[in-house]
Amino acid sequence: MPFDRRYLFRAVAALGIGTPAFHRAVAAEAYRADDPKKDPEPVAAITAEMVKNAEWIAGIVLTDDDRKAVAASLTQKLTSMNAARKIAIPNGVAPAIQFNPAPGMPPSKEGRGTVSAPKLDGKKPEAADDLAFASVAQLADLVRTKKVSSVELTKLALARLKQYDPALLCVVTLTEELALKRAKAADEEIAAGKYRGPLHGLPWGAKDLIAYPGFPTTWGAEHFKTQSFDTKATVAQRLDDAGAVLVAKLTLGALAMGDQWFGGTTRNPWNVKQGSSGSSAGSASATSAGLVPFAIGSETLGSIVSPSTRCGVTGLRPTFGRVSRAGCMALSWTMDKIGPLSRSVEDCALVFGAIHGADPLDPTSVERPFHWPCKTKLADLKVGYVENRKPVDERDELKVLKELGVTLIPIRLPSELPIAAMANVLDVECAAAFDELPRGNIRDGYGKFWANTFRTGQFITAVEYIRANRLRTLLMRQMAEVMEKVDLYVGGNDLQITNLTGHPSVCLPNGMVKSNGVDVPKAITFTGRLYGETEMLAVAHAYQLATGFHLKRPPMDQVTKDNAGK
Repeated sequence: MPFDRRYLFRAVAALGIGTPAFHRAVAAEAYRADDPKKDPEPVAAITAEMVKNAEWIAGIVLTDDDRKAVAASLTQKLTSMNAARKIAIPNGVAPAIQFNPAPGMPPSKEGRGTVSAPKLDGKKPEAADDLAFASVAQLADLVRTKKVSSVELTKLALARLKQYDPALLCVVTLTEELALKRAKAADEEIAAGKYRGPLHGLPWGAKDLIAYPGFPTTWGAEHFKTQSFDTKATVAQRLDDAGAVLVAKLTLGALAMGDQWFGGTTRNPWNVKQGSSGSSAGSASATSAGLVPFAIGSETLGSIVSPSTRCGVTGLRPTFGRVSRAGCMALSWTMDKIGPLSRSVEDCALVFGAIHGADPLDPTSVERPFHWPCKTKLADLKVGYVENRKPVDERDELKVLKELGVTLIPIRLPSELPIAAMANVLDVECAAAFDELPRGNIRDGYGKFWANTFRTGQFITAVEYIRANRLRTLLMRQMAEVMEKVDLYVGGNDLQITNLTGHPSVCLPNGMVKSNGVDVPKAITFTGRLYGETEMLAVAHAYQLATGFHLKRPPMDQVTKDNAGK
């Protein structure tokens, strides 16, 4: 308690907030707490003067009598809050409140749905690079038909991770011994006729906020780099059950912010002088560079979509609650989502088919059907588009969609509500998730951005947090009205909106653009109805096959430590 008040008082004084008497009291309080000969003393009582000088936080003005009454009540509350603060609460313990993106929707009785990979009957690529950049669907067919072994794929992935990581800085921990053991077991099972499905024997990488026993789970932050857990994240367990082979724990920006972690900046394979964006930085970078066929990332506010855009991979952010987050670092209990990054839309569908579904360890997770391939004809789907300055008949993406046979419908996304004000939801929840850092006077080892955000979140009132969530309800209702008209829509500046409402999006490559003289990918997004991943991915898959932008590869001869620089 003393440290938090001291820090606030200094910050307030520096900003010129409050009365001169208040500033003198602040200075006296800070001096007492900083005196090494005296232990900091917790505040025993809240005074009317304290209340007066804190009114600006609540945005209210009180009378003197009001202040005395509030001070007496807060003194009682302070006792209970101090008792609560003495209890250590692990990050994985969620609050007893849950977000439901579709309130009122009855539980599904259709089960998980069915997912199958295409039967390609392809040949094994002669060049190792071609095998490294093969899709999940292609690799699944090669492994199923025993034209390629899991051990061969795993050794290739491990070799490429070792070769290119010095330039990309995308690996936190290689899981080599485990990977080779699991790959050998996968080959033995397949030889015995026990084929688990399209991910059996395929290497994958985990964003290093996904717990896996026997290895550190660092959350990308110096402060937590030796941390490990005995439990296995549900998403990792489901991939184990599918026969996939974990080859690496991949980087994320510290505590899921950006692409800077305690080992450096994760790089974009298309331009190694540029960061890969974040926070699923390593997942996007490694997939883009052909180091793994697919990886698992997470998104709270852009952490799958942003690095997928930067690195030219396909990233699926599922509907909130579709994939269990048990065993994964919590940043925002009502916004965090887990999803795959891969070469193609179909790859994302195959991975999603293995990891989605209800989990008793995550009470927000749900069981909804997902079918792949999609059984609905494209001609029967309505695709919305947001109008912009460019005429409709000059928009390339709409031309492609029209040729695919979908029905195009103009839509207007919600714009009347203050979306930025709803960011208080994230600020408060992340401050609560990492409450022990500012209260323990831990300032370093997890990023300057978070240090300030966590402190700021301590001073957003519960009333403002609830108000932001009530606004969120209105936003959800407005989005529901939009989605009544269409099955999905393309484009639109909707990252903040859909991360608040829980709608799914898939981001995929959509051509190239020059950036500082270097060719880098640009992207397009499709957003679906809640639990509408099947139809959303079907249209995105057809678009991807029609355009072929996902087949381009980064210039791997340029992915060197010397080119990356410091």
